[in-house]
Amino acid sequence: MKIISYNVNGIRSAIGKNLAGWIQEEKPDVICLQEIKANPDQIDTYLFESMGYHSYWNPALKKGYSGTAILSKTKPDQIIMGCGVDKYDQEGRMIRADFGDTTVLSLYLPSGSSGDERQAFKMEFCEFFLPYAVELVKSRPNLIISGDINICHEAIDIHDPKGNANSSGFLPEEREWMTRFLNAGFTDSWRHLNPGIKKYSWWSFRANARNNNKGWRIDYHLVSNSLRDKINEVAIFNEAKHSDHCPIMVDIL
Repeated sequence: MKIISYNVNGIRSAIGKNLAGWIQEEKPDVICLQEIKANPDQIDTYLFESMGYHSYWNPALKKGYSGTAILSKTKPDQIIMGCGVDKYDQEGRMIRADFGDTTVLSLYLPSGSSGDERQAFKMEFCEFFLPYAVELVKSRPNLIISGDINICHEAIDIHDPKGNANSSGFLPEEREWMTRFLNAGFTDSWRHLNPGIKKYSWWSFRANARNNNKGWRIDYHLVSNSLRDKINEVAIFNEAKHSDHCPIMVDIL
């Protein structure tokens, strides 16, 4: 199963930059999208259907904000929108698809960069999501969480760890949560196969950051440890430029 995760920062904008053509070249089995910023009736879903994808959209209640989606070549056995907690589900933070004994979850973890209130909301969501994922693994042991986690785990994951020591996305409490999450039974698929390689998945629009590769690795495929030995290949597609993020891939045997 070849899975791509992509924070598109607006699906309509990404489509306008030939996202569909890029997908057609890569031919993933499953695509997890975040920050779609649109309702299904605002999206040319036929574009994806014509390439053989079933599409499922979980937009935020607030128009033009957040939202997640899953596209898949195989029709899922089950789709579950959200997590059952209203304040998170109103923002379209997750969508889940079950394929046989494998579950894929597209996740958009909140950003805290706009101020203290949203940073508190982010940490609250983190503390909710960890036990939620651990509980889900009990019934769905082959779990792949694909998405924008909005946290750099280690110094290798960010271009300037010293300068960003007090920045949302690299705060000690966020990094500690990430360590706890992985210790609870999950594997960072990219780092598992690339223990010493620096590569980023997001760049600020400011200060020519992308051209200077001053980036952050905040997008992940986090797989339950039952799948760790089945991680066949991973990739971060820096050359794909439909967003301020770039797509990431995991291939599970």
